[in-house]
Amino acid sequence: MPVFLLLFLECFTGFVLYARMRLPISSSPFDRTVSVIIPARNEERNLPLLLESLQRQTRRADEVLVIDDFSSDRTADVAERFGATVVHSAPLPEHWTGKNWAVWNGYLKSTGEILVFLDADVRLAPDALKSLLAQRERSGGVISVVPYHTAEKFYEKLSLVLCLLGIFAFTSPFERKNRTKGLYGSCIVAARKDYQKIHGHSGVKAELLEDINLGKRFCEAGVPVCTYLSNRLVSFRMYPNGIFSELQGFAKGAMPGAATLKPETIALIVCWLVGLICSGAAPVLILLKNPLAVPFAAGYLLYAVQFLYFRKDTGRYGLLMPLLHFISTLFFLVSVLYSLYRLKAKGSFTWKGRDIPVGRGRDG
Repeated sequence: MPVFLLLFLECFTGFVLYARMRLPISSSPFDRTVSVIIPARNEERNLPLLLESLQRQTRRADEVLVIDDFSSDRTADVAERFGATVVHSAPLPEHWTGKNWAVWNGYLKSTGEILVFLDADVRLAPDALKSLLAQRERSGGVISVVPYHTAEKFYEKLSLVLCLLGIFAFTSPFERKNRTKGLYGSCIVAARKDYQKIHGHSGVKAELLEDINLGKRFCEAGVPVCTYLSNRLVSFRMYPNGIFSELQGFAKGAMPGAATLKPETIALIVCWLVGLICSGAAPVLILLKNPLAVPFAAGYLLYAVQFLYFRKDTGRYGLLMPLLHFISTLFFLVSVLYSLYRLKAKGSFTWKGRDIPVGRGRDG
């Protein structure tokens, strides 16, 4: 098979994986009570942006709870300044991860019929909450959203390949039929009764990837699970604190998360990645004046066009990073290698100053 045709087919698998399930914008009234629960550890820089966006909603939450997870900065003061209810986490018990314990403490203090779990780095467009609530009602289950990534600095834009892989993994047409599909943890909306049915975050208290395991437990309990693209209603800026923070964040989900996907999704993602990595060699082949330089360069341009096409849902990556996607591919490979190292050599991942063991299993 000609090299260019093979690269074309590998690139095309991205369109197969890319299910454009965008969160619909809604203006429907919603009369059930809503609690927004935000776990926060050293989030004084992110919280004002999220809390301001919550105050601008066309349908406001009935209560906003910020769970201060032993922050060493002014997280609690910032939350109080914006009128949120501050919940201070109790001491972390054995067999719990920090985020799961913080969210559970928030749930115990909440009163709403509908629970909206948001990471502190999330931002909401004015109609976002109303649209999330309406879509959860239509689905009759639990929903999550893959946010639009507002990458600002150059190192943040290195996440292009990883963010697109996240979209493939969560919205692949094969994952829609997955009976144990996960949720995207940055933005989850669930009915209180459904959350109680699976014992909420206490049921996944030791899990590193609590969102994926929450989704699995909802599925097992017969609660429909669906993840949507943000339609720019929900956005986030994931790693404003430096490239090593970005590497740690992506590494903790890179290898453990892949194990939960359906074989069809994994096969197509691997196929897409093989084409991407091979086409990334085009600049080197051009310098070496290798005969394969022309078909590989054509494949490289195909992937560049595809990245540009997907920008509406992936994030604010500009023109340069899609055109220089081999740099983002290198960052992806470094993240995978670092994830393997932490998984195999250390048996744990470091996040927000805590060392989180992997594979401890559940305890209750």
